[in-house]
Amino acid sequence: MRRAICAGSFDPVTKGHIDIFQRAAGMFDELLVGVFNNIRKKPFLTVDERIEALEGATSHIPNLKVISFDGLLADYMIKNDVRYIVRGLRSITDYEYEQGSAQIIKATHSEFDTVFLLCNPEYSYISSSVVRELLTFGGDITRWVPPSVVEVIDKKRKREAQQI
Repeated sequence: MRRAICAGSFDPVTKGHIDIFQRAAGMFDELLVGVFNNIRKKPFLTVDERIEALEGATSHIPNLKVISFDGLLADYMIKNDVRYIVRGLRSITDYEYEQGSAQIIKATHSEFDTVFLLCNPEYSYISSSVVRELLTFGGDITRWVPPSVVEVIDKKRKREAQQI
């Protein structure tokens, strides 16, 4: 069975991410979407909230499974018999960053391959960072994220309002 993983913080997941997942799911028997805490970023959504949003947004993709993990991606892949990494690219800057990561993984684990998918031009300027910035200033994010993200954020805001 050909298993692949698309790992990221997905804080929050965008329609651009979903486009990559849909296309990658057609290439592999199973696609894992791995949520991790990026130690370089302060998260907006908890891991559980991101998983909830992802599961809602990807429920139409039968061979996709949302998981979370800690530690190195390569360690997770070895333990779970995953041989392919899927990375979406919006720009040359994304490519330069992802190329370095892919080369490090390949140098240390020759059995792994990274597959790069170019994003749909419709989503090339959307990022989780832009979505978080819009949220911070009260902007409308519904055009850029799946409905499940809006639902998770609304629930989060209601919980936070009740705690005040």
